[in-house]
Amino acid sequence: MIKLSVLVPAYNEEATIYQVLEKLKSVELIGNVTMELVVVNDASSDGTENEVMRFRKAFPSVDISYTKHPQNRGKGAALHTGIQLASGDYIIVQDADLEYDPREFNLLLKPVLEGFADVVYGSRFMGGHPRRILFFWHSIGNKILTFLSNMFTNLNLTDMETCYKLFRADLLKGLELREKRFGFEPEVTAKISRIPKVRIYEIGVSYYGRTYAEGKKINWKDGFRAIFCILKYNIWSK
Repeated sequence: MIKLSVLVPAYNEEATIYQVLEKLKSVELIGNVTMELVVVNDASSDGTENEVMRFRKAFPSVDISYTKHPQNRGKGAALHTGIQLASGDYIIVQDADLEYDPREFNLLLKPVLEGFADVVYGSRFMGGHPRRILFFWHSIGNKILTFLSNMFTNLNLTDMETCYKLFRADLLKGLELREKRFGFEPEVTAKISRIPKVRIYEIGVSYYGRTYAEGKKINWKDGFRAIFCILKYNIWSK
């Protein structure tokens, strides 16, 4: 039986993580695929841990593991921990907010289960799915980063920075990933693209973006770091 490992990196997500875990619990995956949840608390200073414990107590039958970093190390570092702990055949990332809808895991699983794909990116910029209208400069920045990444990887992605990336677990675990913060996205894209004969697909997903007042954390500094990572992992550290 095929298992999907869902990595949930969390930093100060007290307000939303319980709802996210509830949504994940309620998802019915196609093809009899089972699901495990891997929550990595990146040293939150709020009640994130209490909310995870409350969920585990309320739903003891859910396959969920939990670990906490003693110090805040960044989203990328939390994902590195989650990748090591994942026991599934496939791995996907679910941020601990409400920006993405886990019911759409099945959209990403379909080309995998049908034998076409090893990696599937969920694009916020293609397909007829709802997308919250927020920041103009964020969208321009995303397009620039995706364009630069595509130039070096020779891929034609529309959304390199998407959270929803579904990987065959052995491929992802075989990468030496270094980026500790938001540089994870361009690094993993650069390195996955160089795997011989890897089959990468993309499909449209919904996006319910947050404002900064609602807890969004990425900023312009992370954008410049992403440019650096695109150059680093496609040229200097290739």
